[in-house]
Amino acid sequence: MVSLSEVESSNSCIASALPQGLVAVFVGATSGIGEYSVKQFVEHARQPRIYFVGRSQEAGKRITAECQKLNSSGQYTFIQADTSLIRNVDNVCRNIMSEVKAVNLLFISTGTLLSHTETAEGLHFATSVVYYSRARFIVNLLPLLRRAPHLRRVVTVLGAGKEGPITTNDFQAWKVPMLSQRGHVSSMTTLSLEALAKEAPEVSFVHNFPGVVKTNLARGGEGPAVFVLKQVFKVLNPILAMSNRECGERQTFLATSARYPSKDAAANGVPLVGDLAVARGTDGQSGSGVYSVDANGISAGARVEALLAQFRDEGLVERVWEHTVEEFERITGVRAI
Repeated sequence: MVSLSEVESSNSCIASALPQGLVAVFVGATSGIGEYSVKQFVEHARQPRIYFVGRSQEAGKRITAECQKLNSSGQYTFIQADTSLIRNVDNVCRNIMSEVKAVNLLFISTGTLLSHTETAEGLHFATSVVYYSRARFIVNLLPLLRRAPHLRRVVTVLGAGKEGPITTNDFQAWKVPMLSQRGHVSSMTTLSLEALAKEAPEVSFVHNFPGVVKTNLARGGEGPAVFVLKQVFKVLNPILAMSNRECGERQTFLATSARYPSKDAAANGVPLVGDLAVARGTDGQSGSGVYSVDANGISAGARVEALLAQFRDEGLVERVWEHTVEEFERITGVRAI
């Protein structure tokens, strides 16, 4: 595992190893993992320019003030949006694209337990939040990420290492059992990153599982299954959850360390510290550009690598991404803005 001391040692080098003025976009940043991560990133970076997206205007004002206290030299812009809607994602991206020409980091941690509800755009709400809207942010901002002269990275926090079977006649997961949805969507997420990495080999893509963290994920969820999960969270969080600070430090490490380089091995972040080595990508090769890592920063094991290899052989990288683009075009008329 990557120890917390190694994480902190790497993060302490961000200010000296990376240039000032890094542009970072945090989506789902008004609570939980996103909030913890943006604060730790801000604490370490020099004169960062931060855009953070969330639903709560009140939380946005609070976090802006807290970031200014942590690092008064940074610029902090909160964008209020319901990112379950693809058109709203496009509006957020247009806003950012009108102000900056390059983005160094796109960090996405949106989540929900609300299921079997349809968005106004005809998508399964749960899958839209954790898959479609995330993919839309990435494909929209990918040209800006590719343009960055230094760090170029996407981090998506979901279910890395938990990849499972994909129900190919129900990509939106309307009928996928609740206990199987994580594996289904986690696999779609990893495969979509592999598809995008082919297009942008100079960008690194990290899909990670955060471990047990205190979040507001169960907020708004309904039904007996969600009720049970809320009770489980109440019992386990005080016992098992890592501290908010450690969560933010570990996510900042994933966002900045050269342990997770792009395929072309350029602009890869903070040089490795101590005995750390370049991570194994989802194809089993060291430093191959797409990573599925656990809460300790370790690449997914043999089971996941074999499953992903099977998916590639079956053409699922292409099928998943073609389906995703079809939904984008149905909703907005274009693959990306």
